[in-house]
Amino acid sequence: MTTETLPKPKLTPRLRRILELVYSIEGVGEARVWEWENGVAVGVRPTAITSAASLLKRVESQMIVVRAPGETWTFGILED
Repeated sequence: MTTETLPKPKLTPRLRRILELVYSIEGVGEARVWEWENGVAVGVRPTAITSAASLLKRVESQMIVVRAPGETWTFGILED
């Protein structure tokens, strides 16, 4: 039986930078980023010792350096 694996899509430099910034924040256990025209969504899963509410505030404040004018950003907690 043959299993085909699809190549993983390459991240754009911007998405890679966003993920680097998110993972550099203390308390981030997992992160996902979605991008569409004029919008970005960031989902994070906190580590066991981190409050979800405080983590979201830290993530949002760190993303100011990559936000483009007129973009809509959404932040949330990843669930199981």
